[in-house]
Amino acid sequence: MQLVIISGLSGSGKSVALNVMEDCGHYVVDNLPSALLPQLVTHLRGAGYQRIAVAIDVRSGSGIAALPRQLETLRSMVRDVRFLFLDARDDTLIARFSETRRKHPLGDDSLTLGEAIAREREALALVAELGHRIDTSDLSANTLRNWVKSFMNLEAGSQITLLFESFGFKYGIPVDADLVFDVRCLPNPHYDPVLRPLTGRDQPVIDFLERVPEVGRMVGDIYAFVASWLPSYVNDNRSYLTVAIGCTGGQHRSVYIAEQLAERLRDSARVLVRHRSFK
Repeated sequence: MQLVIISGLSGSGKSVALNVMEDCGHYVVDNLPSALLPQLVTHLRGAGYQRIAVAIDVRSGSGIAALPRQLETLRSMVRDVRFLFLDARDDTLIARFSETRRKHPLGDDSLTLGEAIAREREALALVAELGHRIDTSDLSANTLRNWVKSFMNLEAGSQITLLFESFGFKYGIPVDADLVFDVRCLPNPHYDPVLRPLTGRDQPVIDFLERVPEVGRMVGDIYAFVASWLPSYVNDNRSYLTVAIGCTGGQHRSVYIAEQLAERLRDSARVLVRHRSFK
């Protein structure tokens, strides 16, 4: 049996993620109190269901504080338990609520929308560290669907998942990053009119960057740091480690370096690569 638990801030994309789960053949339950998870698993297993996806968030009230303990119980019942937490910047959440005109679950006459979001973020602080975290701030719904599918395609097991994520500093640092490396000091292909519309995955940009010794040194230094400390993260029982590589626009240098690091570390961990700033 596989159990996927989805949590996160209101407006961060949980409905999109649940729809992906349903499309993948999971039995989907939204807004379940965490205390009922063991009973749900027992009931659905008896009914023959093998894949379950459950959304649990602040709508469950104070009971969500028990979710970390519930996960330990669930892992003794189900071989493949995955936890996905969706996050976003406050300004993005405010904009989404303004566009949809929906009321925040914690909103009332005594709280502004910003204050309700802050209260929800505080209530979910411990839950946010339980599993894989995705910052949906600058993601389209289609991109989020693809990222959730990538998360689901990972095989279960004890091996850590290492995510290399390129981004542009002008769009802000992704909130899901565990380690952040700034590569803006390297020569920028953006200033070459021929290379400007390309990305760090295109061969002309790769050739440009590989001719610069500092780029090779940067890749080697970041690789050495991550490879050296990766066993410590594994020993700390981490399931996921997100390494964010940032340049100015997130199109050339950070993309190239994220791809290079992923290729070098594929034998050390399960590896994902994501590029935030271009489609």
